Amino acid sequence: MIQTLPPGPVDIVGDVHGELDALRALLAAAGYDSHGRHPEGRRLVFIGDLVDRGPDSPGVLHLVRDMVNSGLAHAILGNHELNLLRAERKAGNDWFWGEHTHHDQRYQPWAWAQPAADAGTLEFFSSLPLALVREDLRIVHAAWHGPSVAAVQALPAGADLGTCFADWDQHADAQVEASGLVAAARAEKAAWRHHFADPAAAMPMLTAVGQLDEAKQMLNPLRVLTSGVERCAGTPFFASGQWRFAERVRWWDDYTDEVPVVVGHYWRQFLPLDRQALGKGDPDLFLGVGPQDWLGPRGTVFCVDFSVGGRWQERDAEPQARRTRLALLRWPERVLVLDDGEVVPTRTH
Repeated sequence: MIQTLPPGPVDIVGDVHGELDALRALLAAAGYDSHGRHPEGRRLVFIGDLVDRGPDSPGVLHLVRDMVNSGLAHAILGNHELNLLRAERKAGNDWFWGEHTHHDQRYQPWAWAQPAADAGTLEFFSSLPLALVREDLRIVHAAWHGPSVAAVQALPAGADLGTCFADWDQHADAQVEASGLVAAARAEKAAWRHHFADPAAAMPMLTAVGQLDEAKQMLNPLRVLTSGVERCAGTPFFASGQWRFAERVRWWDDYTDEVPVVVGHYWRQFLPLDRQALGKGDPDLFLGVGPQDWLGPRGTVFCVDFSVGGRWQERDAEPQARRTRLALLRWPERVLVLDDGEVVPTRTH
């Protein structure tokens, strides 16, 4: 589940989220042909979350899968691919299930998977590693978390990802049940369960609920690597349609290794965005940090997700009004290429 990245220069593409036109524009701007070949022999690395929300997840999948199968590109697993592998119905992924759920209407029109729940897509996802590493670079979707990496590396060769995920979740459930957190969270929810989807509710901080969410996240290494480090929040916040009591944290503030890490996942902003309109009511992890800045005490972490997953809201806007970006990070040059053709250097402190 953690594989070796071959040597040579690479271009690490942020979360694509079904935005096929943006991906094609980005690859052209970076000098790639329509098949993913580069005249200088560079290779693409896709950082996960290829799908969901955008208008053409099947088109993105076909393009990336062909590049990976031809040996011209690499890809790792993101939390959105993991949701599909686990048959999790989430907002923005009904393009795959074809069940026409009500909450997905906001993302349409989009291309539907043909056939729905295509086994070939799931087989491709199950073949992807969770991380790619080499001496000078680590690439993971959401977090390089030492204990979680060690737990995954300790798995036997050929271990099934879905089975491991279910086993870790079952173990977490047993631990939180025994600790009393489940009963405490149930008691907290009792008075407020009908208000969880109401952003105007005067929601109090449900500490046991937050602690339960934190424990279930952190006790499953696959959750941590694909969706990040979480902690019980100080105050509740409304995000993605419901009140939440555990929040993502800046794990990179504690990352002191020399080897640089590149992630996606976190909805960084190249231009100011209305996070509330995008359903992101959680704390902005990049507040006070420039979009070109490397992160962490040693400047060794970079997030290459610039919120193109929110472009569905900009579909009718003029191109020059768009604030979301799809980007790739050139390594070892540490330069960003954006889907509008702009080339921007990154900065270390």
